Amino acid sequence: MNELMEAEPFFNYDAVAEQIVKTYEDDSGINFIDIKNLPVRERIIHVVELLFEILFPGYTGKRTVKRPTVFSVVHELLLAVRRELSEQIERALRHNCRLTDCPTCDCPRLALECTDRLLTRLPEIRNILKTDVQAAYDGDPAAQSLEEIVISYPFITAISAHRIAHELYQMQIPLIPRIISEWAHSRTGIDIHPGATIGKRFFIDHGTGVVIGETSIIGENVKLYQGVTLGALSFPKDERGRLIRGRKRHPTLEDDVTVYAEATILGDITIGRGAVIGGNVWIRESVPPGTIVMVAKPESMYVTRSRNRPKAEMDTKDEHN
Repeated sequence: MNELMEAEPFFNYDAVAEQIVKTYEDDSGINFIDIKNLPVRERIIHVVELLFEILFPGYTGKRTVKRPTVFSVVHELLLAVRRELSEQIERALRHNCRLTDCPTCDCPRLALECTDRLLTRLPEIRNILKTDVQAAYDGDPAAQSLEEIVISYPFITAISAHRIAHELYQMQIPLIPRIISEWAHSRTGIDIHPGATIGKRFFIDHGTGVVIGETSIIGENVKLYQGVTLGALSFPKDERGRLIRGRKRHPTLEDDVTVYAEATILGDITIGRGAVIGGNVWIRESVPPGTIVMVAKPESMYVTRSRNRPKAEMDTKDEHN
């Protein structure tokens, strides 16, 4: 055994560690050394899960919720969320103050105010989510019950997380809204930026690959299918070549719009009320209300193989559908 250990090649840990540490010196924004005020991702996700328990009581099975005890359960959850979320918001605000040299040191008060504002919005968020669940049930003939939708549909996770993150985004809370949205993205395959504004009775069927950009505005009773992109055409830059932020660069979908699978809608354009966007289309201009947009019918080719010929020889038949 000693002979084998002596035969092992020497590894210079000190030299490699020194080289790694040197890469930390530029402080490029990917270093978190001597920083105590960053929000903790795991704690934020825990808070979101507690909020889900409030929005959909008993659905996880972690807590037994009965009519006589529901008030006390919600009360307990609110206490936990208020304590933990205010701490994480304070961390995010303090980190932002460090970056902007903010002298006020008012972060604890602001964090608690923002937390309380979110908590007071929970009844309205829940009422909106009821319309989203109903829209999913009404729009999916495969759905057997509202309970099935809440428990199993990834869309409900995505839209619930978004409606929470959007409230915090509107309060200009740093970091936390994006942490919430990217957590939902990683779990569902649905990427909704917390800045997007989404109306009631929203439904994403299947969901995988949907992307909704920051400045998108979606009206009521809108339905999207898998692979839909509401994106930006280009990113304008200032005279120094830096991206100009804060401008609307994503589409607006008015009420009662349906967008089918893999459609791509780009830029600050408007899809008018009641329009239907077919699958696989690419749209860069506004669409009038009530319009149906689709690609031209594709040409199908049927290939048959004769039993009396070698495999390489085939008869082809073109047919237009």
